Amino acid sequence: MYLIRLDDACPYMDIEKWSHIEKLLDDYCIKPIVAIIPNCLDTDLTRSYQEDGLFWNKVSSWEKKGWTIGLHGFCHVFETSARGLNPVNGYSEFAGIDIERQRQKIKEGVDIFRLHGIESQVFVAPAHTFDQGTLDALLSERNIRVISDTIASDVYYENGIYYIPQQAGSVRWMPLRTVTFCYHPNKMSDKAFERLENFIIKHRSSFINYQNISFKKRNLSQSDLFLRWLYFLRRKKSK
Repeated sequence: MYLIRLDDACPYMDIEKWSHIEKLLDDYCIKPIVAIIPNCLDTDLTRSYQEDGLFWNKVSSWEKKGWTIGLHGFCHVFETSARGLNPVNGYSEFAGIDIERQRQKIKEGVDIFRLHGIESQVFVAPAHTFDQGTLDALLSERNIRVISDTIASDVYYENGIYYIPQQAGSVRWMPLRTVTFCYHPNKMSDKAFERLENFIIKHRSSFINYQNISFKKRNLSQSDLFLRWLYFLRRKKSK
């Protein structure tokens, strides 16, 4: 089963490319998880795109048509070089920061969402990096009990949180039960859009939406741990 996740939605984004991905997914009735930065201070975004004054109206329209809104950190500014529990990158907005600050970031992010009438159930860590403090902050501060990330073969449950694994940055066939493809529409090329659409056409029956996920309290298996080890080994060798 395949899911689509779209990262870095905020008032500063490539409107043309986001409109393109929205139309493409709408054409095939695919409802993604969309990771929204509540208070974007990332200069790579704020200096690259003009502010979209209608952004939060778009978010409301996405939610109304069944897109799942994810809390994509708070400001998308990387403060540490900690790799955390999911060491995909060597920088983080959350990992390595004391839990009180993490709680405050999550609280303020949720408050911004609520100001715009949005309740999120899913947390998406910027750069995929978070630590135990992030998990504790989520559990103690808000009702978010799902994280879209980590490497595994299927959805699993650990210490009060469900994890929807996220294993690839573009579409490909993968012999796993649940696969999330994470796209950054701001950076997508025409070729990437074409490849995504061709894959959807070929595998449309295998795509699901967040609402179709069966959240069972499945523990990580030995095969999950081996998959995780293999993933990070290959990632290390590719650098």
